[in-house]
Amino acid sequence: MAKVLIIEQSKSMRNTLRERLEFEGFATTVAERDELSETVCARRGYDAIVAGEGCDDIPALGVPFIIVTPEGSIDGAVAAVKSGAADYLTAPVDMNRLLGSLRRIVDSETEPEPEAARPAARRRTPADTGHIIGSSEAIDHVRRLIDKVAPSDARVLITGENGTGKELVARWLHEKSARAGAPFVEVNCAAIPSELIESELFGHEKGAFTSAIKQRKGKFEQANGGTLFMDEIGDMSLSAQAKVLRALQENKISRVGSDKDLTVDVRVIAATNKDIRSEIARGNFREDLYHRLSVIVIRVPPLRERKGDIAELVQYFIEQIGREHGITPKPVDADAVEALTAMTWSGNIRELRNVVERLMILSGERITADDVSLYCNV
Repeated sequence: MAKVLIIEQSKSMRNTLRERLEFEGFATTVAERDELSETVCARRGYDAIVAGEGCDDIPALGVPFIIVTPEGSIDGAVAAVKSGAADYLTAPVDMNRLLGSLRRIVDSETEPEPEAARPAARRRTPADTGHIIGSSEAIDHVRRLIDKVAPSDARVLITGENGTGKELVARWLHEKSARAGAPFVEVNCAAIPSELIESELFGHEKGAFTSAIKQRKGKFEQANGGTLFMDEIGDMSLSAQAKVLRALQENKISRVGSDKDLTVDVRVIAATNKDIRSEIARGNFREDLYHRLSVIVIRVPPLRERKGDIAELVQYFIEQIGREHGITPKPVDADAVEALTAMTWSGNIRELRNVVERLMILSGERITADDVSLYCNV
């Protein structure tokens, strides 16, 4: 069982992280920073550390670590990457991303990666990936496209509003492909400062810049043999776009600070909530890169275009949230479902899930229309 050390100032955050990680099969410990030393960490055999912002001494402990920074903290993101963090996340924490990062750390520690071979990775099962819920024609069309496109190595551009489930579509494209046993690596292009995106994607050599204390593989190398999911591709800087274009054209990359080319075998799936053609017209996005990425375009419909799926989604989330929180699933009245269906859902599936979680926690023995009226306009 992998051992994870949690260092976080917020007690509620510590408890949330501990409960979820233990539910997922990790052994966890919570510790104060002044209790730690390299010797203590070696003796206790931690496989990874999850630490809040400001833990400047973490790199010296010799254990792979993930930094959690406040939302919108560019300085925190810069410091995390430069200090050698395996990943960084913003609060509130995306638990799926955290779990994925921890599993990659554990896998890399237990299964050294041969240089010339396709890397082994934890096989993500459909149960891990989650389901595409709904029976509307709009979502059935998406499922049919996934089934047709997944077996090929064609690049896919997934478009749609925030919260519609673009990442889930990307995961299923990977799951149903011949690369399913290889890594699925995610990078959020909007969350990485422009000055760090190249290091994040292509890696860097030791000494390439201040605080580059060791060589670091980028996302392209981590995804070698598998799938690289580039989320919010429309927010990438033009300089980084040029390097991504070269990587796609030649299947080669070079780490920051190196003049050596590395060959990579990666299927790239990109996603955006922007109108890329408008971004091209404004000079914010390269047209040649767009054509490289958009061999296949899959548009994920907003929830307002598939309101017939809301009843299924509500029931699915009730059961999922019940398992996560240890709450017995609550029955939901038909008029409550009608009230939920009548809402606008500007935040799409993500907003619906948050509302269902709120109703599960705050409602009585069953979820009623009154509960929807009381708790859904917060």
